[in-house]
Amino acid sequence: MTRRMYRRSRTICLSLALITVFLHLLLGIVSFSIHHLPCDPPLPTRTHVLRDLVRTDYTKEEIRGLADPPTDAKQSDSSYKDAKKDSKNKSLESDLLKLRALFDHPLYTIPRPTIPEDDWLLRVKPKVKASERSSLMWVSESQDGYEDVQWNSSSTSHPPWLRFHLGITRWELYLHLDPNLELLTQQLATHRILSSVQKSGGTQLKLVMSFPNYGQALFKPMKQERHEETNYNLYYFSDFERHNAEISAFHLDRILGYRRVPPVVGRLVDVVKEIKDVTTDLGNVCFYGQCSYYCSTEHAVCGRPRYLEGSMAVMLPDRSLATRRSWRSPWRRSYSRSKLAKWETDPDYCSTVKKTPPYDKGTRLVDFMDMVILDFLMSNLDRHHYETFEKFGNNTFLLHLDNGRAFGRHSKDEPSILTPLTQCCRIRRSTWLRLRLLASPQYHISDVMRASLSLDPLHKVAPLLAEPHLAALSRRLNTVLETVRRCQEQQKENGGSVIYDDFADLK
Repeated sequence: MTRRMYRRSRTICLSLALITVFLHLLLGIVSFSIHHLPCDPPLPTRTHVLRDLVRTDYTKEEIRGLADPPTDAKQSDSSYKDAKKDSKNKSLESDLLKLRALFDHPLYTIPRPTIPEDDWLLRVKPKVKASERSSLMWVSESQDGYEDVQWNSSSTSHPPWLRFHLGITRWELYLHLDPNLELLTQQLATHRILSSVQKSGGTQLKLVMSFPNYGQALFKPMKQERHEETNYNLYYFSDFERHNAEISAFHLDRILGYRRVPPVVGRLVDVVKEIKDVTTDLGNVCFYGQCSYYCSTEHAVCGRPRYLEGSMAVMLPDRSLATRRSWRSPWRRSYSRSKLAKWETDPDYCSTVKKTPPYDKGTRLVDFMDMVILDFLMSNLDRHHYETFEKFGNNTFLLHLDNGRAFGRHSKDEPSILTPLTQCCRIRRSTWLRLRLLASPQYHISDVMRASLSLDPLHKVAPLLAEPHLAALSRRLNTVLETVRRCQEQQKENGGSVIYDDFADLK
């Protein structure tokens, strides 16, 4: 019995041993076939890099090195930036060529007859003997910082600001391609500032700055960023005045062929050295003035940290030498949220204006239309007054001053600014032809404006007008031309004339 039990257990153990050996052999065969298969599914190249990062215990420096793009990728990115910069430079060069071609166009180089003596605003009358007229000198009484200004009988020795004053005529502030213009704007942007005082009047802070050569300029500080649009909830007469709008208005006025905005240039001013340390007014690194609006501690003007952007406009001749007359605009706004002006309710309002002096004769009406077109292109709603030099009476150009509230919105046009043109249907032939020229691809208004503004010193900081503002110029120009076309269609039926032929006056 015992022997039988022993044999049975032995048989069971041998069977189990055989089964175990068989199973090991089977597992060995299976594992040998599996060993040649990849453990992970195939991954894209970039995934291999990520997987290696997971499996490897790198230091922070090694991980930072792996995270950097390869050298060829860096070179590719650098090449892209260089190509983009080159493309931008080439585009600007093309725009500058357009600007040069525009100013060389016959519409801008019309020969002018000799200017009569009475058509000059100012003339030099030396109070010395004839033998001494070749040498004149101004000497400051205080001599504090001012230079002795010397000149002879040749006007080329006059300071740029004086040459500007002596170049003002009945018809324009300065000549087309005036050689003095570049030197004048250069001095406005770089000349040493001797004194800085607040200009009285107005709604916002302005400073009168004096230079060593007795010249003066009006400085308007930066109030908001170039790309910012005017708040839609802000009423037009409560808007900020923008320094870049003053600069841009000068360039646009020149591009339109008017030359009725005094030269303006951008400048970075040291708030301490060029304002606080030389002013007789109370001031500081952050300062404010005294005026009707926006001159308070809530609207302080501050440097960044000490340098402040602003527009520097050459001053016109003193009123004691050249009196100016202020005229209320017939199409001025009511400046009331509830009351409308007469022109807003009477579609035949222009008929009344045409019968009222000085719009009843001469060129005053078409002069006013020139200003209306300028204001519409730059979206300036704040033209309640304009000025003329009293010496020339009613037969002279209009001064296009105070343009700080222009270029506030690029996303919205204001058709009410064009109301005088819509109601009167009258425009100069030279203006109409230049507008058509600026609408053509070879003299595109946005391109030539971009080129002109690139010549200002502040362009190095940032473009003075954002691209949407330049695009708005093109859109608004088309609106002006379409308005004139509609006027021409209306006048055909009435037998009237839209175009005032000013070329006959030039002859």
